[in-house]
Amino acid sequence: MSESTSIAREEPATSHQRRGQLWSRLVARKELGVFLALVVMCVFLSLATSNFLSSLNLLNVGRQVSLLGIMAVGMTFVLISGEIDLSVGSTYALSGLSSGMLIVMGWGLLPAVAAGLVIGVCIGLVNGVLSTYGRLPSLIATLGMMSIVRGVALLMTGGQPVTVNTRNGAIPEVLDRFEFMGQGYLFGIVPMQLVFFIVIAVIGWLLLSGTAFGFRVFAVGGSAKAARVSGINAERVKLWSFVIMGVLAALAGILSMAFLPSGQAGRTGLGLELDVIAAVVVGGASLSGGVGTVLGTVLGVLIIGVLRNGLVLLGVSPFTQEVMIGLVIIIAVAIDKWSTRSRSA
Repeated sequence: MSESTSIAREEPATSHQRRGQLWSRLVARKELGVFLALVVMCVFLSLATSNFLSSLNLLNVGRQVSLLGIMAVGMTFVLISGEIDLSVGSTYALSGLSSGMLIVMGWGLLPAVAAGLVIGVCIGLVNGVLSTYGRLPSLIATLGMMSIVRGVALLMTGGQPVTVNTRNGAIPEVLDRFEFMGQGYLFGIVPMQLVFFIVIAVIGWLLLSGTAFGFRVFAVGGSAKAARVSGINAERVKLWSFVIMGVLAALAGILSMAFLPSGQAGRTGLGLELDVIAAVVVGGASLSGGVGTVLGTVLGVLIIGVLRNGLVLLGVSPFTQEVMIGLVIIIAVAIDKWSTRSRSA
């Protein structure tokens, strides 16, 4: 048998092996399982209800998950870096209420929004400094900040609702542009909140998967000690992850105030941090750090949103909905822990 014939017979096997390796890598990705779960849910709801697949309902789902999704993108960076942030609900409230109060005081749109975002940056910086250079566990540091920031919001508002309208002093032109951020539609079809979510998700994906900073986030989350040996400043990477989280929580709070121009410090964003963490974990991120993607987070957010929307369409009571959402969270965390143990075994 000639050498050329032998090589020709080996090539199909090599090509087959490559296809098998590609399929194995694809199946091993957590995003595939999350995507399949989302598809199954959508198929079931499309058969069980008459209007789930209507464009109006799907756009409504997109709008409903947008604020959660914006914050979940930030939480993806924090969890992958091996930390956690419990102060996002309070940041959401303080930033949104602050921007609303400034607009009522006669500020322009850009200065008011910028002030709200700066508040998010400052809270993220404090969380990052306490959790890195302060050597405090991020669970404890951000738990304390959750209470502090909520208390500041209550002191700032006196516990009274903040309503943004012209009767309270807002400039009509500024109020119109502010409300467009939360209530408007791009091209008269796509909700602006959904537009913000898509833009943030794309930027987050590019930052995490296509930059040196994203590589460092994964390295630090996988092993902070090994990252330091490689010359990576683990503290700085974690600090920037908290800052990203703070900015995105602030942005979501501002958009929430723009959508419904009224809020109260004691109730706005209360318990929201649990939904954010749940969406990221459902999307495949590990609470142990080093694992996660923005794509998985987006899918996790959609699963939470579709599940809530489907339960409403099916007429399930709000109390039962909370039970079922809780079960989804427990199952997602359990799968994460079991898969982590199997990989380390």
